[in-house]
Amino acid sequence: MINELAQRLSEPTARGLADAVARAVAAGSLDPGMRLPPIRSVAEGLQLSPTTVSSAWATLRRAGTIRTEGRHGSFIAEPSGPLSSGRYRRAIGRPVDFALDLSTGVPDPHLLPSWGDSLRALGDSSSPHSYLDDPVVPELADVIRTTWPGLPERLTIVDGATDAMAAILQLLGSYGTRVAIENPAFPPFLDLLESGGMHPVPVALDEHGLVPQSLAAALAGGAELVVLQPRGQNPTGVSLGPQRAQELAAVIAPTTVLVVEDDSLDGIAGSDLVSLSSLLPDRVLHIRSFSKAYGPDLRLAAVGGPERLIRALEERRQLGQGWSSRLLQRLLLALLTDPSCQQEVGAARAAYTSRRSRLADALRSHDVVVGGDDGINIWVPVLNEVSALQSLAASGIGAAPGSPFQLGIDPARPAPHIRVTAGLVADELEHVANALAVAAHVGGSIGR
Repeated sequence: MINELAQRLSEPTARGLADAVARAVAAGSLDPGMRLPPIRSVAEGLQLSPTTVSSAWATLRRAGTIRTEGRHGSFIAEPSGPLSSGRYRRAIGRPVDFALDLSTGVPDPHLLPSWGDSLRALGDSSSPHSYLDDPVVPELADVIRTTWPGLPERLTIVDGATDAMAAILQLLGSYGTRVAIENPAFPPFLDLLESGGMHPVPVALDEHGLVPQSLAAALAGGAELVVLQPRGQNPTGVSLGPQRAQELAAVIAPTTVLVVEDDSLDGIAGSDLVSLSSLLPDRVLHIRSFSKAYGPDLRLAAVGGPERLIRALEERRQLGQGWSSRLLQRLLLALLTDPSCQQEVGAARAAYTSRRSRLADALRSHDVVVGGDDGINIWVPVLNEVSALQSLAASGIGAAPGSPFQLGIDPARPAPHIRVTAGLVADELEHVANALAVAAHVGGSIGR
């Protein structure tokens, strides 16, 4: 291999060596999975300094040409394919028209606030002035900070929670990074990990959030990041409690692990936010999405945390979209400060809380026990996932299969669930509860 690189080395620099490796890979001389010699051996063979070789390897890692597995060494990376969305497609991608589709996890369009007054209030002040303006409208940052958990050193705005998660994982992770994530988890986040060659490490959930012992085991196993949803977790509806937050912070504090929190329910959550950012301010990136409360087309989320990480995130975005539309940011500012809009959002919050609670209570009366206490979804235990979905379909109801949300399940002895968007159940509570009860018990008695 060193002879191959020597023949292709155009200049004795880190960039020259990186180019030589890239050309050898493109020519098929270096195959995916091939182990690279130690840095010192390459340096001696090519008469370069170890620092030069190390810098070249760093460039190749960022480009995805090689991957490093700690003490095991560095390897030529496998060619990257298209971004994976397999779990997300399996969760909601069925081309079936239902009389009542509860598979989507989306807010009720009838509960979204009107944008009319806020759009009219924008006027000429909405016009952007420069490509070089700050990525965040200052007045919007000021308003968001008033309800932010803790005191973030810096805030930025991105194009929704999934965009935020994708950018953060690219910033903090790399091929082979182990990421502790709640189980069950949000399928797009699992798809992002898979697309980046990262390894999700499942952490158990109970009614208070991540289980500390399970998280400790994940960190002991090499997890370098923790991803969690602090309230109304999708799909379970579980919210993090104050005592549990203290316990999780105690597990994380002795390590160098960073935490990414996704709060997708701002405005419509029925519970108060409990965030690890208040306990570990220098270790947590907190994401707040506004789409569920104000409209799916308002593709905006705020990210707050340590200045070094937020600035690095902004610099990475400069290589792509640069910033999120300041026009949309000013619209969000108008929505957040419009009393009539806030009244509409408050009414939606009450409606979602009532709908979820009433459906959960109705299911319990049929001996189907669901957990969680917030959000627009419920996580329904069933005897057989496929049979349950077929039973619901016969009643004209769609639901999401639970398997795309779950990690580490033995196929021979699964723990089946389905996800149901309770926030869309407005007028057909009895019909939905009865159909879900039948679907959950298909094949016998649950006895939970």
